[in-house]
This record gives sequence, C-alpha cells and structure tokens, in this order.
Amino acid sequence: MCLHTPQCPSASSPDREAAHVVAAHPEQGWSLLCNAVLLFEDTGELLPDGEIVVPHRPAVLV
Repeated sequence: MCLHTPQCPSASSPDREAAHVVAAHPEQGWSLLCNAVLLFEDTGELLPDGEIVVPHRPAVLV
C-alpha cells in the first residue's frame, strides 16, 4: 500500500507507527496509516489482520 521512498514500515514491523498518515480524523480520535494500521489517539492500534494492540502510553512518573 505504501508508495513512499523509502517504504514505510509494514504493519507487522515493531516500528509500524512510523508510517505516513493517509487519513486523519482527530475529531474521532484515529488516523489511518499507509500500512493499513488504524492508530488511535490513546495509542491503541487495529492491525489489517484484525489484531488489536492495546494502548501503550508510557507510565507517568510523579
């Protein structure tokens, strides 16, 4: 799906969130990346194969 040079990371790659945004809907809290990953503002993800990646925000140290 990616036409960028160099190509964006695949949906199965650990750095998949580095792919380019092709559709952003901040009012709804999600973006579609060019590797077909849906990235949610809470850092959760929906991968193209239907796998869910739970939110993974860094812990806040007080």
